Amino acid sequence: MRRLARLAARTPADRERYLDLLRALAIVLVVFGHWMIATIYYGPHGRPDGHSALPAMPWAYPLTWVVQVMPVFFLVGGYANAASLASQRARGGDATGWLLGRSARLLRPTTALVLVLAGGALIARLVGAEPGQVRTVVWFSTVPLWFLAAYLAVVPLTPVMYALHRRFGLAVPVALALLVALGDLGRAFGPTELALPNYLLGWLAIHQLGFAWYDARRGNCQPTGGFAWVRTRCLPMSRRAALLMIAGGLAVAVLLTGPGPYPVSMINVPGERLDNAAPPSVVLLAVATAQLGLILLLRERAEWWLHRSRPWQAVIGVNSVVLTVFLWHLSAVILLVGALDALGVLPTPAAGTGAWFAWRLPWLLMLSAVLAVLVTIFGPIEARTGRSTATRHQPADQQSTSQHRPNTAQRHRWAVARGATAVAGYAAVVYAMAANSVAAKTAPDPFGLPVAALVAYLVGAGALRLLRSGWGSRG
Repeated sequence: MRRLARLAARTPADRERYLDLLRALAIVLVVFGHWMIATIYYGPHGRPDGHSALPAMPWAYPLTWVVQVMPVFFLVGGYANAASLASQRARGGDATGWLLGRSARLLRPTTALVLVLAGGALIARLVGAEPGQVRTVVWFSTVPLWFLAAYLAVVPLTPVMYALHRRFGLAVPVALALLVALGDLGRAFGPTELALPNYLLGWLAIHQLGFAWYDARRGNCQPTGGFAWVRTRCLPMSRRAALLMIAGGLAVAVLLTGPGPYPVSMINVPGERLDNAAPPSVVLLAVATAQLGLILLLRERAEWWLHRSRPWQAVIGVNSVVLTVFLWHLSAVILLVGALDALGVLPTPAAGTGAWFAWRLPWLLMLSAVLAVLVTIFGPIEARTGRSTATRHQPADQQSTSQHRPNTAQRHRWAVARGATAVAGYAAVVYAMAANSVAAKTAPDPFGLPVAALVAYLVGAGALRLLRSGWGSRG
């Protein structure tokens, strides 16, 4: 508590505390949402298995418009990435140094998860566990990585996309939304693969709005040319604008999901031809617009509340381990189900029944206890990373010694090689996470993860770690 109090006291006066609250709430909602809709049953081989309860509760589909909070995370990420990139450049740093700093906070907790699961899978195989069962356990525990892959794909594009934002303002997310609509049109009348670019375009559109919020906070609101209403750099923050976002976003979403062809649920429901979240659809962007309006409507009151010491300390505490909470929350399910099954006391009520609802409260409480233990063990990895990456990376020219000062051409080659290696490292990590997500749920992989994906992850994360240690900084 004393450390949290010191951190709270050192918070800069101009910090947008509301964004930290939004990040924490978004992850908490994801965690409890996944836990809430999980239905456990015994499969044909007598082993516990699980599926979503949503298909049994169609009345709950509209509720997903509130609990689908991935757009909130990308919105907050856009603001945070713009702020940290501007700060890096103000200190004389470059985009590569910024990328490396972001990779530390994201990948160190993730690497802990990957190594623990791979090691656990190998031990399980050595003691005779059935390969398909091992893969199923690891597959379920790594479901959070598909979301992280999408975010990690967006992060390296921040310098380019922020430059586009500075040039064209809100016209950029508008153009991205139109491209998402084209992708939706393609999968509606052709193969679903035509919408694959939406995985990037949809989240980039929301990420751009975070840039616009950052510029609005800093007062950088000059129009960038004609049609100033759409080419301004700033997000409209007034109460009137917030109400228009809510009304407009909900109207579009209702029209597209009622008489329109899109499903009502913002979370995947097995059997639906279209999925609003994977990849993001126009409907999800409309719902995100309404969510943004609600967020802006509550902003001033929330900021006032967060300037009180205890609420702000709580937000700091959650954010210090927020990625750890997200990464391990499904592992907590595996551990609890395994323990209850071993004791012969695992309830398996049918989804949507009275017994199922009655089981939700003890289920959530026990999962919270298991996750608390996991966060206690693995949370310090993230917390230490967050404290150590703020000042570690210096511009390459500041790290050169007087004994070794390469000429301009050599420095340029070092910078290009360093930047290319950083981007390649991100690409390898994204590929690894995506490959694991689409691999068969029961594949007999020796480490519970596809070997190619595991190797790609370790190589990519290792390259980024090597760069953070100073390799490639001699230019």
